[in-house]
Amino acid sequence: MNKTVDVVSDPQLGVEIGLLVLHPEDNVGTALQKVPADTHVSFAGGNLPCVGEIPTGHKAALRTIEADEPIRKYGQIIGFAGRRIEKGEHVHSHNVDYREFERNGQAGTALRKTEFLPENQRATFQGYRRANGSVGTRNYVGILTSVNCSATAAKLIASRIENSGVLDDYPNVDGVVALTHSSGCGTGGEGNYGFEVLRRTLHGYANHPNFASILVLGLGCEVNQIQGLTSGWSLSPDKSVSSMTIQAQGGTRATVAEGVRRIEELLPRINKATRTTIPAAELILAMECGGSDAFSGITANPALGSAADLLVRHGGTAVFGETTEIYGAEHLLTSRAESQRVANKLMERVRWWEQHVAIDGSSINNNPSPGNKAGGLTTILEKSLGAVAKGGTTNLVDVVEYAEPITAHGLVYMDTPGYDPVNATGMVAGGAHVLAFTTGRGSAFGCKPTPSIKLATNTPLYERMSEDIDLNCGAIADGRFTIEEMGQQIFDLILRVASGEETKSEQLGYGDNEFVPWQLSTVL
Repeated sequence: MNKTVDVVSDPQLGVEIGLLVLHPEDNVGTALQKVPADTHVSFAGGNLPCVGEIPTGHKAALRTIEADEPIRKYGQIIGFAGRRIEKGEHVHSHNVDYREFERNGQAGTALRKTEFLPENQRATFQGYRRANGSVGTRNYVGILTSVNCSATAAKLIASRIENSGVLDDYPNVDGVVALTHSSGCGTGGEGNYGFEVLRRTLHGYANHPNFASILVLGLGCEVNQIQGLTSGWSLSPDKSVSSMTIQAQGGTRATVAEGVRRIEELLPRINKATRTTIPAAELILAMECGGSDAFSGITANPALGSAADLLVRHGGTAVFGETTEIYGAEHLLTSRAESQRVANKLMERVRWWEQHVAIDGSSINNNPSPGNKAGGLTTILEKSLGAVAKGGTTNLVDVVEYAEPITAHGLVYMDTPGYDPVNATGMVAGGAHVLAFTTGRGSAFGCKPTPSIKLATNTPLYERMSEDIDLNCGAIADGRFTIEEMGQQIFDLILRVASGEETKSEQLGYGDNEFVPWQLSTVL
């Protein structure tokens, strides 16, 4: 990414206004602050008279762009001019069209040799080593539900313990969390893909090393029977797993009392867990962007990509998803695929999504939300190019389906929807130990049992919501840090959080309500 920022004073305002040009082939620049109408702003290559107001994060034409000509940002096509656009004019959804075009992403054309660090130079963190060799970054008790009908009882059990004060005597227990969902009653049974996805997700959470113990709670008459749900589970031998149904216990009150009793009985043993030194090579980092703005692809996402590159060089794994939000930029990933098989699997998922959204008459290009557009994102192509920046520069080593276990080391892609809680739920089910979440609009989020690090894309957002956000990547646009320097800060923070440092989201109590498995089943 070739960035040029020239800042010029506007004598009428007494402030400095900058225009960001990301690549020599770009024909638009991004306003770092609001540019009033009839203001001249300099950029590498000339002086730009902005004929109309350009909001912060929005684009201005660097030259006259003829009708049907490609609009280029990041050196890539983000849309096509719907009409002639004059030099200095505001470029956005009112004059830019989305159209399909040929994208060349042949596997291996952009492969790079990853420079792994020698093992004696690789980073470490302080984590929990489980009996089966897996590693945890937190030490929670989890309550999973087989059906919506048992959700209230599960939450009551967790609330009773959390509010009783009993956990004060067990400082090594991070808490009791009830993760509930709205499926499982008439959801299609065996052989139904959506049903299997739900069960795979629940298994992934039960198996997650951040849970020291699991209680599975059902009603008793649901399609998603506990016996079928838990049969075949392969969990660490030191993880206590128990189950019960409300009907068998004789009602909600008895179920809650029994659930509290079982968990309190386990707390002394769970509290004995201690942190030990673990190689960063065993760490799985999940990456998410939500509430995106024009700065997501300029600051936080490339900085997170730089941190992912560092983790991979240390032997670790970084995973990201949201297939509807890499659409139009998938060729940048397939060109970095280590094999044609990996590239083909990604393209198979993209084609599946094209068919999937067409069923209800929708379009992937409807993806940018009103908040995204207000922040300066015009098309799914522009949003996707910024989102892909989270993937850094290392090779794509694997593509997995939703909630599948992540076993490869390196950069991994998981097929998920773009909806933040559903995406994060899939990656946590896959085994992610820490999640880094970039936001330009202030998305409020957590994802227990995995800690969620919040990264702001711009300084004004960070200053407004500093109690919610852990790190200000807007410092890149302010000129205070390079992408690589911010990437190092993110990497260091990831290791500290993996070692037990609380994130802002954890301090605020987020994470109980963001468990949202992908619902694909027919509800009968």
